[in-house]
Amino acid sequence: MREFIKEDWAPRAISRVEQAPVAHFAAQRRARLSAAFPGDRLVIPAGGLKVRSNDCDYTFRPHTAFAYLTGLGADREPDALLVLEPTFDQAGEPTGHESVLWFAPLAPRDSDDFFSDARYGEFWVGARPTLAEIETELGLTARDIADLGDALVKDAGTITVRMVRDAEQSLTARLDGERVANGAAEENLQEADGALAHEVSTMRLTKDEYEIDQMRQAVAATAVGFEAMIADLPQAVSRGRGERWLEGIFGLHARHQGNGVGYESICAAGDHANTLHWIRNTGEVVDGELVLIDAGVEVDSLYTADITRTLPVNGTFSEAQREIYEAVYAAQEAGIAAVRPGAKFSDIHAAAIRVIAEHLHAWGLLPEGMSVEDTLDTEHGMHHRRWMVHGTSHHLGLDVHDCALATREEYMDAELRPGMILTVEPGLYFKADDLKAPERFRGIGVRIEDDVLVTESGGENLSAGMPRRYDEVERWVARVQSGA
Repeated sequence: MREFIKEDWAPRAISRVEQAPVAHFAAQRRARLSAAFPGDRLVIPAGGLKVRSNDCDYTFRPHTAFAYLTGLGADREPDALLVLEPTFDQAGEPTGHESVLWFAPLAPRDSDDFFSDARYGEFWVGARPTLAEIETELGLTARDIADLGDALVKDAGTITVRMVRDAEQSLTARLDGERVANGAAEENLQEADGALAHEVSTMRLTKDEYEIDQMRQAVAATAVGFEAMIADLPQAVSRGRGERWLEGIFGLHARHQGNGVGYESICAAGDHANTLHWIRNTGEVVDGELVLIDAGVEVDSLYTADITRTLPVNGTFSEAQREIYEAVYAAQEAGIAAVRPGAKFSDIHAAAIRVIAEHLHAWGLLPEGMSVEDTLDTEHGMHHRRWMVHGTSHHLGLDVHDCALATREEYMDAELRPGMILTVEPGLYFKADDLKAPERFRGIGVRIEDDVLVTESGGENLSAGMPRRYDEVERWVARVQSGA
């Protein structure tokens, strides 16, 4: 049977692979990382397939550090390892690194793997790239992971071997043991690895030209998904369980436009909008209420948008809805205006939250005698957080909350630089059972979120094409639903 399956296959088509546009940029990123760790071996795993249930896996997504340093996105390449192998001159001084991608290449048709390997075999998951194709596509050295042996750890006592630890737990445990067995000091492993992960995370604070283009594409794809949801708002009302309907509509377009959703979509109608991470999406969408939608498309390169719009289900804001919406819009305008080179990242939140506090004070919602300055006092105030508990901004890119390993000094207290991409997303949330809120506000939650690129002269709202002002939103809903 095995011989029968291996016989009589037509020759494979000649490879037409060309170098990927990202290859040049990924090489520059690896060069920056190489300069940070001269003489060290750097191991960046893609991660492995994760079981969803029994023998069914989740769709594979490579670890962010691996995607950033190779340029591989979508579902490529499970269990692969990017290794930056140190190079030295004749005097033993480090001269840089050779980039080597270890992975499972296309198996020949006369091998059992061709038809019997359910995770990697061509019969099961399609043809994998060859070593030569990967080298052409990415501009680095490719090797068969079956030949890896002890190449990662054989000299761990004489050179430092660092790895990204959270990509694959079982691999981390194995390499920890092998590094110690080959002379590395066990007590130093986590610190050495942490320095590598931190460096890759903070490198992403500023985006290169390729990344900015991918973010523009992610925003454009997300706009398509939002307009599809707006067009189907009447269906969401009439069909029942409308939050799920909207989530499904967006997921359809996210999968068609790119790799899928960048994070679990929030489709929160009515009082559900006041649960900040409402991803159950099991509720009804009701005529006369608002629906808060926080969603983003992840394109095939894995860069994701992150946009929120709060929409009137019937196309028109009520007086109370508009009152809250305009307060949030004014806060967002202040936050966006604070985006400029040289300003602190924390200035964005400070500008937006002051406007929020001013509106809460004007509505008489702060404790008696408390001024705007009093509530903004981080030691003795902060009472406004009852109605906006979250921050206003975060970095955005390959991860929806990008650069998460940056320290406070590198993130909140750092100066904005051209090439950074961040969100501006204030909100106001009045739960239905909040007795401190005016009755007319109860059950209304509003957030507006856009993705902003720091430029040489200020900030560019990448999602500006999606209307934000209340009257523009009403016209947007009317235009989309009319088919104009």
